[in-house]
Amino acid sequence: MTFTVTHAERDGGGVCLRLTGELDLSSAGALNTEIDRLAAGGERHLLLDLTELTFCDSTGIAAFVRGDNLATERGGWLRLYGATGRVDRVLQITGLADVLRYQPDTADPRSPSAR
Repeated sequence: MTFTVTHAERDGGGVCLRLTGELDLSSAGALNTEIDRLAAGGERHLLLDLTELTFCDSTGIAAFVRGDNLATERGGWLRLYGATGRVDRVLQITGLADVLRYQPDTADPRSPSAR
């Protein structure tokens, strides 16, 4: 399965990226590149929609952490929402769900209480 990163429609500030497919060693670079591009353009708030992400390995987890660190350095945040199945399980087992204030459903993860 292929991996894609697309911009999703979103109300409010920041950028929402929809991740589709498998996030692994062969595809994490595409996510890192997009996060770098957005950060260079001044974006500080990144919301990652994982509803269509079917797989995530350690390099995907590293990309999430890297993106959060980059956003935090600029006074912003990176948040995740919508993971299901194995991706949700990986986020829970690794503790990343707590670190990135992960929202399993599509409730608004941008709310101030989420961070």
